[in-house]
Amino acid sequence: MTERRKRRSRTLGKAEVQELFSRLRELNPKPTTELEYKTPFELLVAVTLSAQATDVGVNKATRRLFPIANTAEKILALGEEGLKKYISTIGLYNAKAKNVIATCRILVDQYGGEVPHSREALEALPGVGRKTANVVLNTAFGEPTMAVDTHIFRVANRTGLAPGKNVREVEDGLLKTVPAEFLHDAHHWLILHGRYVCKARKPDCPQCVIRDICRYPDKTVAD
Repeated sequence: MTERRKRRSRTLGKAEVQELFSRLRELNPKPTTELEYKTPFELLVAVTLSAQATDVGVNKATRRLFPIANTAEKILALGEEGLKKYISTIGLYNAKAKNVIATCRILVDQYGGEVPHSREALEALPGVGRKTANVVLNTAFGEPTMAVDTHIFRVANRTGLAPGKNVREVEDGLLKTVPAEFLHDAHHWLILHGRYVCKARKPDCPQCVIRDICRYPDKTVAD
């Protein structure tokens, strides 16, 4: 059997996908990011800082930073060294400080300090890749995008929701597979499911609300 046929054989059908998201929605009707933010700019900064860091760690830093500087102009006024003092507990903070300052300069010079709404403009910002742009477009601006992180990549492949060999394959698969009524919130449901239930080392299959739908062959059992 070819790799494509194998992938197709373990891919969920339309009725199963509908049931999967219906259950996730019933469990959590209004999912959202665990990053703390009040404005699109705060979200952009928080997501930029979250690369290879936990949301908990980012929130601890932004709770100190945002009361002092929560606009592009104010963070520019801090300067790179001033910003580092607030985010030094986060991994890769030197590079992140440099990117955030450069981003703030672009926002002030080209967008009046506001966060642009287009993918192209977002991805042109220093330190902002496709995933970060998708998070901002979805969470701040309500667009039905799919930001695929390690959690979503794992869940999409394990369950058979949208198997793919790389992040872009999974993103494209999810955009084709997820019904329109669920697409806006699907990103958050899948991240939270991967973070707390379908964990990397040992998924908590006995507590999983979609375990009977999931195609994962190595389901765990209760201790």
